[in-house]
Amino acid sequence: MTVSFAGRAVIVTGAGGGIGREYALEIARRGGKVLVNDFGGDVAGRGGAATMAQAVVAEIEALGGTAVANQDSVATTEGAAAIVAQALDAFGRVDALINNAGIMRNTFLAETTDEDWDAVIATHLTGSFRMTRAVWPHMAAAGYGRIVFTASSAGLFGSPMCGAYGAAKAGVAGLMNLAALEGAAAGIVANAIMPNANTRMAAQAGADWQARIPGLELSLPEGVGNAMDAGFNMPLGVYLASEACTDTQGLYSQCLGRSARVVIGAVPGWQGHRQSPPDVDDIAAHWGEIRGSVNGLDLPATSSAELAMVLARDP
Repeated sequence: MTVSFAGRAVIVTGAGGGIGREYALEIARRGGKVLVNDFGGDVAGRGGAATMAQAVVAEIEALGGTAVANQDSVATTEGAAAIVAQALDAFGRVDALINNAGIMRNTFLAETTDEDWDAVIATHLTGSFRMTRAVWPHMAAAGYGRIVFTASSAGLFGSPMCGAYGAAKAGVAGLMNLAALEGAAAGIVANAIMPNANTRMAAQAGADWQARIPGLELSLPEGVGNAMDAGFNMPLGVYLASEACTDTQGLYSQCLGRSARVVIGAVPGWQGHRQSPPDVDDIAAHWGEIRGSVNGLDLPATSSAELAMVLARDP
């Protein structure tokens, strides 16, 4: 194994199942000590039990690895502090954080309640902020840290019925940019992954979409194979959390076996006069230049469109 976590301690939030579980198991296989955090609730974030995190710890220990279970909520300052404190008590250090915890409540924008919006934002965006803030001083003091954020094509590209989720995930990408810039001087590397997988959350989203969007077809062609398994996302996320990764401020999509950097840039555009603002009619006249050309880049309008684009190139 060229990528090792020997001597490293890693916090993985939302690690009781799905992609988070895959992260935790692989990091342990590669010699890392893992704090397995999971609130243990349902997909909507309701309820809670310690059994999910405990089950993953038992799997890691059966492999001969070292791990501890945690059920605190990333959505509160107290919960984030408790997670980090437990990792420090158990391992004496925190070298990497994978912000993976999330919930999903799917409905149309006009029907989204304040409670649903606040709960989703609190877990994904605010939770990622609070966890990052909690580990920051310890990583800065050590002069080393790896932080992996979880964004989503639902936010960067768009997806119906995912208003709060998409907004939170787009915000996570912005938070990653900030962490990468401010962490550079302290040896803290920050990146984000946009995963695609058949998880509990994905299954719930599919059921919600089919119930509310008439005629929606969600089945994937046979050629997809197992590429939507959670394990296909694990290698990229684990690499980003490792010492081997020195690139920072990157946004990466994992989609049907394809790993690719996602960029947010600007076309050359139209340069108006700098001495006075343009007229509205000037904007209209130069709209073609302003909109520009992005030849060579995939430009999916939705998360589903990204899947279709990857499939179209699949041999």
